[in-house]
Amino acid sequence: MNIWELFVAFILGLVEGLTEFAPVSSTGHMIIVDDLLLHSKQLFTEPVANTFKVVIQLGSILAVVIVFKERFINLLALKRGVSIGDSTGRLSLPKVIVGLIPAGFTGVLFEDYIDEHLFSVETVIIGLVVGAFLLILADRLQPKQLKTEDVDQISFKQAFGVGLFQCLGLWPGFSRSGSTIAGGVLLGMSHRAASDFTFIMAVPIMLGASGISLLKNWKCFTIDALPFFSVGFISAFVFALIFIKFFLRLINKIKLVPFAIYRIILAAVIYFIFL
Repeated sequence: MNIWELFVAFILGLVEGLTEFAPVSSTGHMIIVDDLLLHSKQLFTEPVANTFKVVIQLGSILAVVIVFKERFINLLALKRGVSIGDSTGRLSLPKVIVGLIPAGFTGVLFEDYIDEHLFSVETVIIGLVVGAFLLILADRLQPKQLKTEDVDQISFKQAFGVGLFQCLGLWPGFSRSGSTIAGGVLLGMSHRAASDFTFIMAVPIMLGASGISLLKNWKCFTIDALPFFSVGFISAFVFALIFIKFFLRLINKIKLVPFAIYRIILAAVIYFIFL
């Protein structure tokens, strides 16, 4: 394992950590940084490179678990005297499950089609631009009288509605975080409440997707690739931890339009570089 390979792992982990939970599409950034500049598939094999991108997602998931540690303890009823179905004054596990159902069902149903037909530079550009307009629309049409200021106030109807918006995130480049945060805002949630719910839902979704991928590619975990995986995982974890805390402090102030503008610029960059 040479220094360049470790540098590639570090940079890709950084990109993953900073973009996975931002409403800007981690897929779009990976296309530019990896496919254009770093070429991780040339360092090992394509299956190893693809598995690496799953492993660094686990670093980002761990960061969310740490930031929302108390909420996950309550959701899973790990505190004495707390039941899983109890929703008194706090977000409950059934509401999270309701939010997961639409995208989970759609993802299983169309997984093969998405993998075969939607992973291209063209579709990512479309996702970036259309998703940007959704962010702008959410800020413009957000109800003046918010129904939900805090994530603990989310209703089952809102949870399911956000889950429907999450289906848009299955389109590469659309951004799961962007679609769910925008959906939550349109449904009367504050930007912070929508973001909190988005990050909490991300953990079971990403764990499920990552677990399936790792089971399919477990043979890629060789001794030679272990340092590459380890550096990427740690890098993604650290930068995701920093970004999530920063983002949650900032989102109610800056809202979504700045991210929409950035997405359109990113789409233009990808278009002129690749097409």
